Amino acid sequence: MSLAHRLLESRRLRGRGKVLKGHHNTNYVVRVGLLLALVIGVVPYTRFKYRVPLNTVEVVPRIWPRESDVLEVVCRYLREVPRCRAVLGDRSLHRYRRGKALSERNSDGVVDDKLMREFAAFFARAAEVPVNELPPPPQDWPTDGDSQGFLHWLIDFTEERVHRPNRDRFGVLFDAVGIPRDAMATFRENHQGLTSRPFRLLHTDVHRANVVVRRGRISVIDWELAIYGDPLHDLATHIVRMGYGKQEQAVMTDLWAQAMKEAGHPELTVGLDKDLKTYLAFEYAQSVFPDVMRAALALQGDPGEQDFHAAAERVSRAMGRAREPLKLVEVPDLEQIVQALREWHSTTVPTTAA
Repeated sequence: MSLAHRLLESRRLRGRGKVLKGHHNTNYVVRVGLLLALVIGVVPYTRFKYRVPLNTVEVVPRIWPRESDVLEVVCRYLREVPRCRAVLGDRSLHRYRRGKALSERNSDGVVDDKLMREFAAFFARAAEVPVNELPPPPQDWPTDGDSQGFLHWLIDFTEERVHRPNRDRFGVLFDAVGIPRDAMATFRENHQGLTSRPFRLLHTDVHRANVVVRRGRISVIDWELAIYGDPLHDLATHIVRMGYGKQEQAVMTDLWAQAMKEAGHPELTVGLDKDLKTYLAFEYAQSVFPDVMRAALALQGDPGEQDFHAAAERVSRAMGRAREPLKLVEVPDLEQIVQALREWHSTTVPTTAA
């Protein structure tokens, strides 16, 4: 372990600084002391974010192992994005972006048009990051413009890396809450014929906790889930994970298309009306697996009645959103989901973070 690593671990274990926990990492906001600043070559007492990965179930693709490799390119073109200052094994040190997370300012309320224009401008600028400067994608990655192949890759990932590997542990629960075993195969059969669009860098996780707002401007952080693909996928994940209502979805979509055209990328908006619906349907369909697993894994120790109902509400919401995309005939009610969770919990001891 390097000296920088030891110093950061020491500060983390002493519990100094703000702690921000997400689905994939725990982030410790620390001020760099004199010795550490000297070791890593920064100004003393500057605030940084020390990222420590969590041991979680795999639910989303990561095509680039090192977020720092992506940030090295991104930060050359999106100057507001915090740089990665050091990679320390599986941990990393990032510059701290001043401001307040949108999740703290507005956790689930309506987002105004001004902020939506900021999002649209972000997506347009991200589309201008040269893809030839990015790390190479996996060998089985779809070729540029193969939007249908890109969607198929995402569907296959959900089936082969999320659903199947977790059936031994969660299969009984999946069945009990009404997720068909052939859910993703059926979805694939029912969603064909996407329009070809050029591939671009995608963040894929632009939600309220990953957006820092300062003086009305935004900075999108946490690029570990970035991929290379159809830009409509990025818009769809944003719409779903922001929790936009129908009117907000329409406004955001119009602003996104306008920003892309004004930036000189009208080709990215071809087939928008039809294909965005497909990507939205995919987000609702694939999310039932992580949502059910995370709800179950949150039932640590000896959960009470309130805990089971909170978990059941999360599962019920996910199943309701996936009902149309997965062509579900019926969805269990809340009490049936509570009972399914109780039965699963009685025979399973959660050992992995949600």
